[in-house]
Amino acid sequence: MLTRTHLHRQRGVGLIEALIAFLVLSLGMLAVGRFQSQLRLHADIARQRSEAVRLAQLDLERLRAFSVVAATAGARAYADIASATSNVDASTRFVVSRSVDEVNALRARNASVDVGWTDSSGAAQHVVLNSIVSGGDPAHSGALALAPSGPPGPFARSVRVPLSAQDLGNGSSVFKPTGSEAWVFSNRTGEVIARCTGIAPTTTAQSLTPADLNHCDTTPGLLLSGHVRFASNDRAPAFGMQLVLSGGNYAKPPACTTEASAGSEPNTSYHCIVYPLANTGIWSGRLSLTPIGWTVGAGEADRRVCRYASDLDGSGAVDSNIEHPADYSGVAGALTHQNFVIVKGTQNCPLGTAEQTS
Repeated sequence: MLTRTHLHRQRGVGLIEALIAFLVLSLGMLAVGRFQSQLRLHADIARQRSEAVRLAQLDLERLRAFSVVAATAGARAYADIASATSNVDASTRFVVSRSVDEVNALRARNASVDVGWTDSSGAAQHVVLNSIVSGGDPAHSGALALAPSGPPGPFARSVRVPLSAQDLGNGSSVFKPTGSEAWVFSNRTGEVIARCTGIAPTTTAQSLTPADLNHCDTTPGLLLSGHVRFASNDRAPAFGMQLVLSGGNYAKPPACTTEASAGSEPNTSYHCIVYPLANTGIWSGRLSLTPIGWTVGAGEADRRVCRYASDLDGSGAVDSNIEHPADYSGVAGALTHQNFVIVKGTQNCPLGTAEQTS
């Protein structure tokens, strides 16, 4: 049985526990209140810092927004860029201080923008952005938006025109692949617009003029060209290029020429004129390298013919005309870099090539 003394002692212990619990709760509330205050302070600083960065960026963009280089009345000029200080009243008062100095080696100026303010706790805060302002004439950068006056290629002509072709000055260029022929290309489209004969073998394309191109077939054609390389330490074998067309009745057969390169590595360039179907303007067919005085095979005395082919469009197969497939289909423009390599019969075709099967 509990006595009066025990009951009195038990009531005293409960009161002490309640006081301790209240103290702990009070300390917790104070900590939460202080934490809340710190969160509000840091949120304000973050918002003010974002505003300061925006003001610094805006000031730098104003420096770049000049329309003339020299000081001009009524216009913002590069020469007017200078150090300055200003006040901006937003959610708080910001002081924007700009420091500008010349870059000795360049026509440019270093710009440093310091944006300072005092946060709600009374502490000083600031953000600094540095940049370089170029002193180039804005008119020059605006010229980049203008379309080029000629075709987008070397020498202001189509990329389909061979680089070694000589510009005739009348919107066309002449190319002399070999022998007594000269081919005339349109600088704008890159199509073959004439095939001329009767040219002296010793005459170069650089010495030809429009007056020299008299006996010409003006049937329009498309170029098919590339290089044939040979395995190292292998004597360059003789060969020809055979283009067999398919898919219709062509008015003219294709014409192909080969020419050995004078470079340090043994290789031969080939060029073919293909006359497409008159009703569609396209052609289809297979280009093969044909041996002269040697055989294609896997023997010691044979050689393998390999096509450089690559899946450029990521379709999983060499099926696009520019990828150098075994069979071309629906070709509507010039094709270049359709290259081959000849290796010994006992060697495999290099990586990135496909063996010619016929």
